[in-house]
Amino acid sequence: MTTDVLWRGPEGAPTLVLAHGAGGAMDSGWMNAFADGIAGHGIRTARFEFAYMAARRSGDRRPPPRAELVLHEYRAAVADIVAVAGAPVVIGGKSMGGRVASMVVDDTDAATGLVCLGYPFHPIGDQAKVRTAHLEHLATPALICQGTRDPFGSRQDVGGYALADGIRVLWLEDGDHDLTPRARLSGFSRSEHLATAIRAVAEFVTARAG
Repeated sequence: MTTDVLWRGPEGAPTLVLAHGAGGAMDSGWMNAFADGIAGHGIRTARFEFAYMAARRSGDRRPPPRAELVLHEYRAAVADIVAVAGAPVVIGGKSMGGRVASMVVDDTDAATGLVCLGYPFHPIGDQAKVRTAHLEHLATPALICQGTRDPFGSRQDVGGYALADGIRVLWLEDGDHDLTPRARLSGFSRSEHLATAIRAVAEFVTARAG
C-alpha cells in the first residue's frame, strides 16, 4: 500500500498519525485547525484517509464501513508513515479514526501512544451499546480529549466505564463531539477548548514519541 499522506509541522519533530472521523475528510476544517495548532507546538502530523473517504473525492458516496473492516488500512498507513518519519510515533484520530487507532495500537510496534479526539464510546442515543471492551485492557498509554456533553459519550456516561489505568481522559467543559461548548452557558469558547486539547496532546506526543 502507498498511502496519500497530508503532512503538517516540522520535519524530524515527534509525529502524530491522525485518521479522520466517519463523515469528515482528513482536510476538514476541524482537522486543519487541529493540525495547524499542534504544529505550533512542534508536533508533526501525518493525516491519511480510509479508502471509502478517498473514494468520495471522485463522487463515490459510499457510507463508512464498520471499524473492524478498516483496521488493515490503518496498519498499512502507519507502516508507510513510519517509513518516512521514522519511529516511534503516536497514533490516533478524530472520532471513528481514534476508535480504529485504539483497536490496533497494542499490536503496532512503532506506536508508543494513542490520542483520541472525541471518542465514540457508544452510538448516539444507544448508551447500552458500548465500544469499550478493548479499552479495559489497553496496554498503550492513551489520551482521550472529550467534551462533557458529547452525545457519543458524556462525562456521566464514561464515568461508569472500566478503562485501563493508562488511559487519561481530558474533559472539556460543556464540549460537544467537536469539543465546542455553548459559550454563554459554559464561559468557554471553541478556540479555548481546542487550544487546551492541543496543548495536552502536544505534551503527550512529545513525551511518548519525542
